[in-house]
Amino acid sequence: MATSLKLAELIASFSYALDITEGQPEGHCVRCCWIGVHIGRQLQLPPEQLWSLYYTLLLKDLGCSSNAARICELYLTDDRTFKHDFKLSGTGLPQVLGFVFSQTGRHANWSRRLSAILNILRNGDTIANELIQTRCERGAGIARRLRFPDAVAEGIRSLDEHYDGSGRPDGLAGDVIPLNARIALLAQVIDVFHFSGGPEAALAEVHQRAGHWFDPALVGAFEMVAAQPLFWAGLAADDIAEAVTALAPDHGSVVLDDDYLDEIAAAFGEVVDAKSPFTAGHSARVGFYTELIAEELGVPETRRRWLKRAALLHDVGKLGVSNAILDKPGKLDAEEWAAVQRHALYTEQILSRIEPLRELARIAGAHHERLDGSGYPHGLAGDRIALETRIITVADIFDAISAERPYHPAMSVEETLAIMADNVGKGLDGECFAALRRVLEREQARAETEVCQSALAA
Repeated sequence: MATSLKLAELIASFSYALDITEGQPEGHCVRCCWIGVHIGRQLQLPPEQLWSLYYTLLLKDLGCSSNAARICELYLTDDRTFKHDFKLSGTGLPQVLGFVFSQTGRHANWSRRLSAILNILRNGDTIANELIQTRCERGAGIARRLRFPDAVAEGIRSLDEHYDGSGRPDGLAGDVIPLNARIALLAQVIDVFHFSGGPEAALAEVHQRAGHWFDPALVGAFEMVAAQPLFWAGLAADDIAEAVTALAPDHGSVVLDDDYLDEIAAAFGEVVDAKSPFTAGHSARVGFYTELIAEELGVPETRRRWLKRAALLHDVGKLGVSNAILDKPGKLDAEEWAAVQRHALYTEQILSRIEPLRELARIAGAHHERLDGSGYPHGLAGDRIALETRIITVADIFDAISAERPYHPAMSVEETLAIMADNVGKGLDGECFAALRRVLEREQARAETEVCQSALAA
C-alpha cells in the first residue's frame, strides 16, 4: 500500500475530515488549495515555496477540532453551524454583534442564553484569543508531527492574522505574516463566498477586505487569476480533488513508507480525539488494544500494523458530529442519535476517497456493526463482519466503557469486562473478547510482578 499512495492524494483525502469539523461543504480545503496555488503561480513562487503553500492550504484547519467543545460550552450552540456561519457574518462590529445575538444559546432557555451573551460581551476579546490560539497552536503542532516544515506549520498557526494587524493570535501585520498564511486566509474567504454566492460575491468580499484583512498585492494577483474563465470552471468542477492532486508541486521525493503512514494515522487520530475532552487519547488506546488483541489471535505483523491504522482512524467521522451531541450528559433524542450513527458512515466515506484505502475504510467504518445485525451503518450480521472489524469493535467498546464519558463515570477493568461479557455472541465476537481478557490478565500480572520487584529492590 505504501508504494501506491501519493502524499498529496492522501492529505487531500483526509482534508475532507477537516471540512466537516468546520461545518463547511465537502471539498472546502481542496478548493482553497486550488485557489491558493493559482495565486502562488501568479506570483511565480519557486517550487519549494509552492510545495509548502500547497500543504498549508490542505491542512489549514488541522487544529480546528480542538476548540469545538469550548465553542459549545461558551456559546451554547452547535459548533459546526457556528463555525460555518461565522465565516459568512462580515467583519464590522454590527455584523459581529448580530452574529453573537443570533447564534448564542439558540436552543437554550432565556436565562442561560442571556448569561452566555453577557459573558461574551464582557470577555469577547479574551474568548476570541483563547479559541484562536488553541486552534492555531494545535494545528501547527500536528503539522510538525506530520513531518511538514516550519513554513507549513507557521502558515497554519498564522491563518487568522490580518494584514492591518487586527488579527490573532499575535497581532502580526503586513509582510511579517507568513506568506502562506496570507494566501490561505484569502483563499478561505474566496471559497466560502464563492460557494454561497458565486464569483461576484467572492470578488466583492475580497475587495471589501483588501488592505484590512488581505495583502493588497495578493488581491491584485487574485484579480489576475479571477480574469481566467478556466479558473472558475475548475473551482466548480466535480473532479476538483483529482485536479488538485495533479497540481501538487514536485519538490523532492516524499516516501510514504510504513513508518510515515503510521504517523499520519496517529496524527489524524489526535485531531479526532481533540474534539471532545471525553475522548482525549481514545483513538490511541483503541489502536493499542487492537494491536494486542490481533497479536493474541495470531494476526501476522504486517496485517496488524495495517489494522492499527484502521483503529486509529475509526472515529474520524465524529468530526462531523456536533459537540452539543457528543458531550451531552443526558439521553439523546432520535435526531441526535441518528447524527451520532452517521459518524461511522462518514468514516467510511472519508477513507474511501482513494482506492488503496478502501478496504481499510470498510473495516474502520463498520466498528459499530453487531453480530446480531442490530448495529450500524449497514446492519451487517454474522460472517459479513470481518475479523478485523470485530477486533476493533472489542477494543473500542472496552475503552468507551472503561473511560469517563458525559453519560457515565469511568469504570474498572472488572466492571467493564462484566458488561462486555453480557454482549458476547450478540454484539461482540467471543474469540476477540476472550483474547482481550487474556491480554489484560497478562498485563495485570506483569504490572504486579514489577511492583513486587520494585518493593524488594527498595
